[in-house]
Amino acid sequence: MLKSFEPNKIFSITSRAPKYVLFLFIIVLSIGLTEALILSPEDYKQSHSVRIMYVHVPSAWISIGIFSLIALLSLGSFIFKNKNFSLISKSLAPSGFVFNIIALVTGAIWGKPTWGTWWAWDARITSMLILALFYSMYLLSWRIFKNNDKAIKITSMIAILGAINVPIIKFSVDWWSTLHQSSSIKILSKTTIHSSMLIPLIIMTASFALFSLLIFLMKYNTELIKIKNKGLDRL
Repeated sequence: MLKSFEPNKIFSITSRAPKYVLFLFIIVLSIGLTEALILSPEDYKQSHSVRIMYVHVPSAWISIGIFSLIALLSLGSFIFKNKNFSLISKSLAPSGFVFNIIALVTGAIWGKPTWGTWWAWDARITSMLILALFYSMYLLSWRIFKNNDKAIKITSMIAILGAINVPIIKFSVDWWSTLHQSSSIKILSKTTIHSSMLIPLIIMTASFALFSLLIFLMKYNTELIKIKNKGLDRL
């Protein structure tokens, strides 16, 4: 059951989903932007430049989350020999890479007024750059290797190896002295960010997650169409 899937049945479901996801995305993004740009307060130190956070932080979270999922699916691909896992991973990667770049660019824009520089070889910034390199290698490998089985093996190894960088990104502010402050949002202990900033941050994260889902569905449907055009009923 895990080793095969039927593209026709999956496509009949996923082909209808994008329009609903797009509708939800527009609604959630509109609410998030209203909260972030109008209703949320300015920071007493950073003033209005703190609003970059509502794009920068969700972008970083989404890019890290997607790569973690890709690594998990790649591991599953090795264990269960399920090509659908690789297909899902391949379809997730583009949006993860885009949000990784957005996180780096907005971080540079935020860093200039806050730290006085566009770039610093800070532990978290550097580890996020490394993540972008892993994303690049992953995406390029799918284009370079025409043999599908070889591409699956190489991309899976890249993703699993790149997963080592994920906890480094997360704990870099705790392990080293960095320009970044310690995490304000914590699961196992009290969150230090005020609700007036936390709420728009969560809403913007939800909107970015919906956008990632939309891009994933479009890419995944394209891959399913390619499989159907090859005359394959299952993999």
